[in-house]
Amino acid sequence: MTSTVRHRRIQVGNVDTFYREAGPPDAPVVLLPHGYPCSSYEFRNLMPLLGDRWRLVAPDYPGAGYSATPDDFDYSFDGYAQFLDRFVKTLGLSRFALYLHDFGSPIGARLAIMAPERIVAQIIQNGDIPYEDALGPKYAEIEETWTLPEAEMRARLAKAIDEETFKEEFLNALDDERADRIPPDLWKLHWSLVTPKRKEVAIDLIAGLKQNRAWFPAHRQYLATHEPPTLIVWGPHDHYMPEKSARAYLRDLPQAELHLLDGGHWLLETHLEEVSGLMRDFLGRVHA
Repeated sequence: MTSTVRHRRIQVGNVDTFYREAGPPDAPVVLLPHGYPCSSYEFRNLMPLLGDRWRLVAPDYPGAGYSATPDDFDYSFDGYAQFLDRFVKTLGLSRFALYLHDFGSPIGARLAIMAPERIVAQIIQNGDIPYEDALGPKYAEIEETWTLPEAEMRARLAKAIDEETFKEEFLNALDDERADRIPPDLWKLHWSLVTPKRKEVAIDLIAGLKQNRAWFPAHRQYLATHEPPTLIVWGPHDHYMPEKSARAYLRDLPQAELHLLDGGHWLLETHLEEVSGLMRDFLGRVHA
């Protein structure tokens, strides 16, 4: 099953926004917020596989991919959620399923909390979790910077924003057999789009993980209260989000479907057919 991906631009507030879209305009919608250090490019292979039955929409955040990087934007998890809210309203998307991956998870979850009635279902794939005790060992390196004075913390984070670190992010905890499925385009492309301003944006966002920790209870309350139909598709070979991170969601979503695949953080690169097949089955039952 294939469908053409269309590449479009739209004005969202003061942000010249690039987005990818596939599928019929009147089909049930799947919203695809991207992770870090990526863009809507991460969904380029998934969208054609589901576009025969669903309308898939993947924007680039301000300061990422091919969207603009305005000076007066709030580059935080809250700011990105407000942007997504304006984006879906601009496109007239009133109900949709959410794909939550990496930083797209806390951003998308904030969007869901704004208007729970819009969320038909969620697919969680190695998303940043709201469970402190189930984070992977790599998170300890980030938490260590929180003890530093602000200027020193930002300087430490700035040193970690380079092409080699981008490569490490995409190859996260994979052995050679799995890592050779990750195309170097991911880190080469996204590093080529980094400007001095975008580097500051990345520092702001990573530093914001400290403040995001205080938001965990609100995320958990949303899950437990609304219990949206949920498919959890996880790659346990992930230093940030290992298997225990996936299983933590079952505390508040006991009815969720959990599938562990033999991959890592970027399953759409290594296990595309398996993920798209699971999504097709799940969405066919809850969002047809």
